[in-house]
Parts: sequence; structure tokens; C-alpha cells
Amino acid sequence: MVIVLIGYMGSGKSSVGRKLAEMHSMTFVDMDDFIEEKEGKKIREIFADKGEIYFRKAESRYLEDLMKNSDNMVIALGGGTPCYGNNMDYIQQSTDKVVYLRASIEELTARLKEEKEHRPLIKHLSDTELEEFIRKHLFERNFFYLKAPYSVLVDGRPVETIADEITSRVV
Repeated sequence: MVIVLIGYMGSGKSSVGRKLAEMHSMTFVDMDDFIEEKEGKKIREIFADKGEIYFRKAESRYLEDLMKNSDNMVIALGGGTPCYGNNMDYIQQSTDKVVYLRASIEELTARLKEEKEHRPLIKHLSDTELEEFIRKHLFERNFFYLKAPYSVLVDGRPVETIADEITSRVV
């Protein structure tokens, strides 16, 4: 069984994925960590050195490699992973257990204000620009996120509760 978690940055994919994998004795893979290991650089360094286009192409290659060799695994994708190339189609062909972790713009803004320095796409934004950026980005990405067969609201909910809901609906 392979469970794939998708959603906007800051929606809790890594935290929920770790908990879900622990609950079911599955392997957990954070796609960003996987890419960093393969590239030998942090995501922000890849963006800075080679740009977003290079990153998105590499991300697609690594996604295919990971999905082909996965079993008994929870995979937390990067926020943009399902939105580029044919990634979402490929994900859905590989597993029917795709869960969109849905967070409100207000929740995402509050969470991401604290993490801007570690996020290449928002690092340069002021706090006042952040909400508008999220609003626009989420509007563009929702087309892909909403293709997931499962959707779980995460606003104000503990990781354990979210993982339990995914378990009851997907596992």
C-alpha cells in the first residue's frame, strides 16, 4: 500500500505523514528530503543555483523513481509536486490512496509566517504580501489538489486526529 499526501506548503504533510507511517508500520518519505539527498543540496540551494524549472524537472524524475520502487509507504509530496507536468496523473495511476490535506488561507498564512526563511518560494515576501501570494497560488493549485480522491481539513486539528481520520477513510 502506498499513501500519498498532497497539499499546499505548510498544510502538515510531513508531520501527518510521519504519524501515519508510524501508526501503520510503514516507511515515511518526505519528497523534499528525498530530492535533497539525491541532489546533495538543500531545496533552497537548488532553486538559487539552478532555478525552479530545473527543480520541477528533477522533482518529476525523482517522483517517478520513488513511486516505481515504493511499497508499504507514506509519501509527503512538496506543495507544487502534483501541479507540474503530468505528475498528478502519474500519482493517480500509481495509487488510489491520494489525500489532499486542506487548510484555509488564514491557517496557511499563520503557519507560513513562522517558516518563511526555509521556504524558497515565499522567502522574499513581506508578511503583508504573504496572504495574497497564498491566495493566488492556492487558486492556481486547487485544480490539481482537488483531483485527490480524499480530502481532509487540517485547520486547528492535532496531527493524531488527522492521521486517525485518514486511517478510517483510506487505510
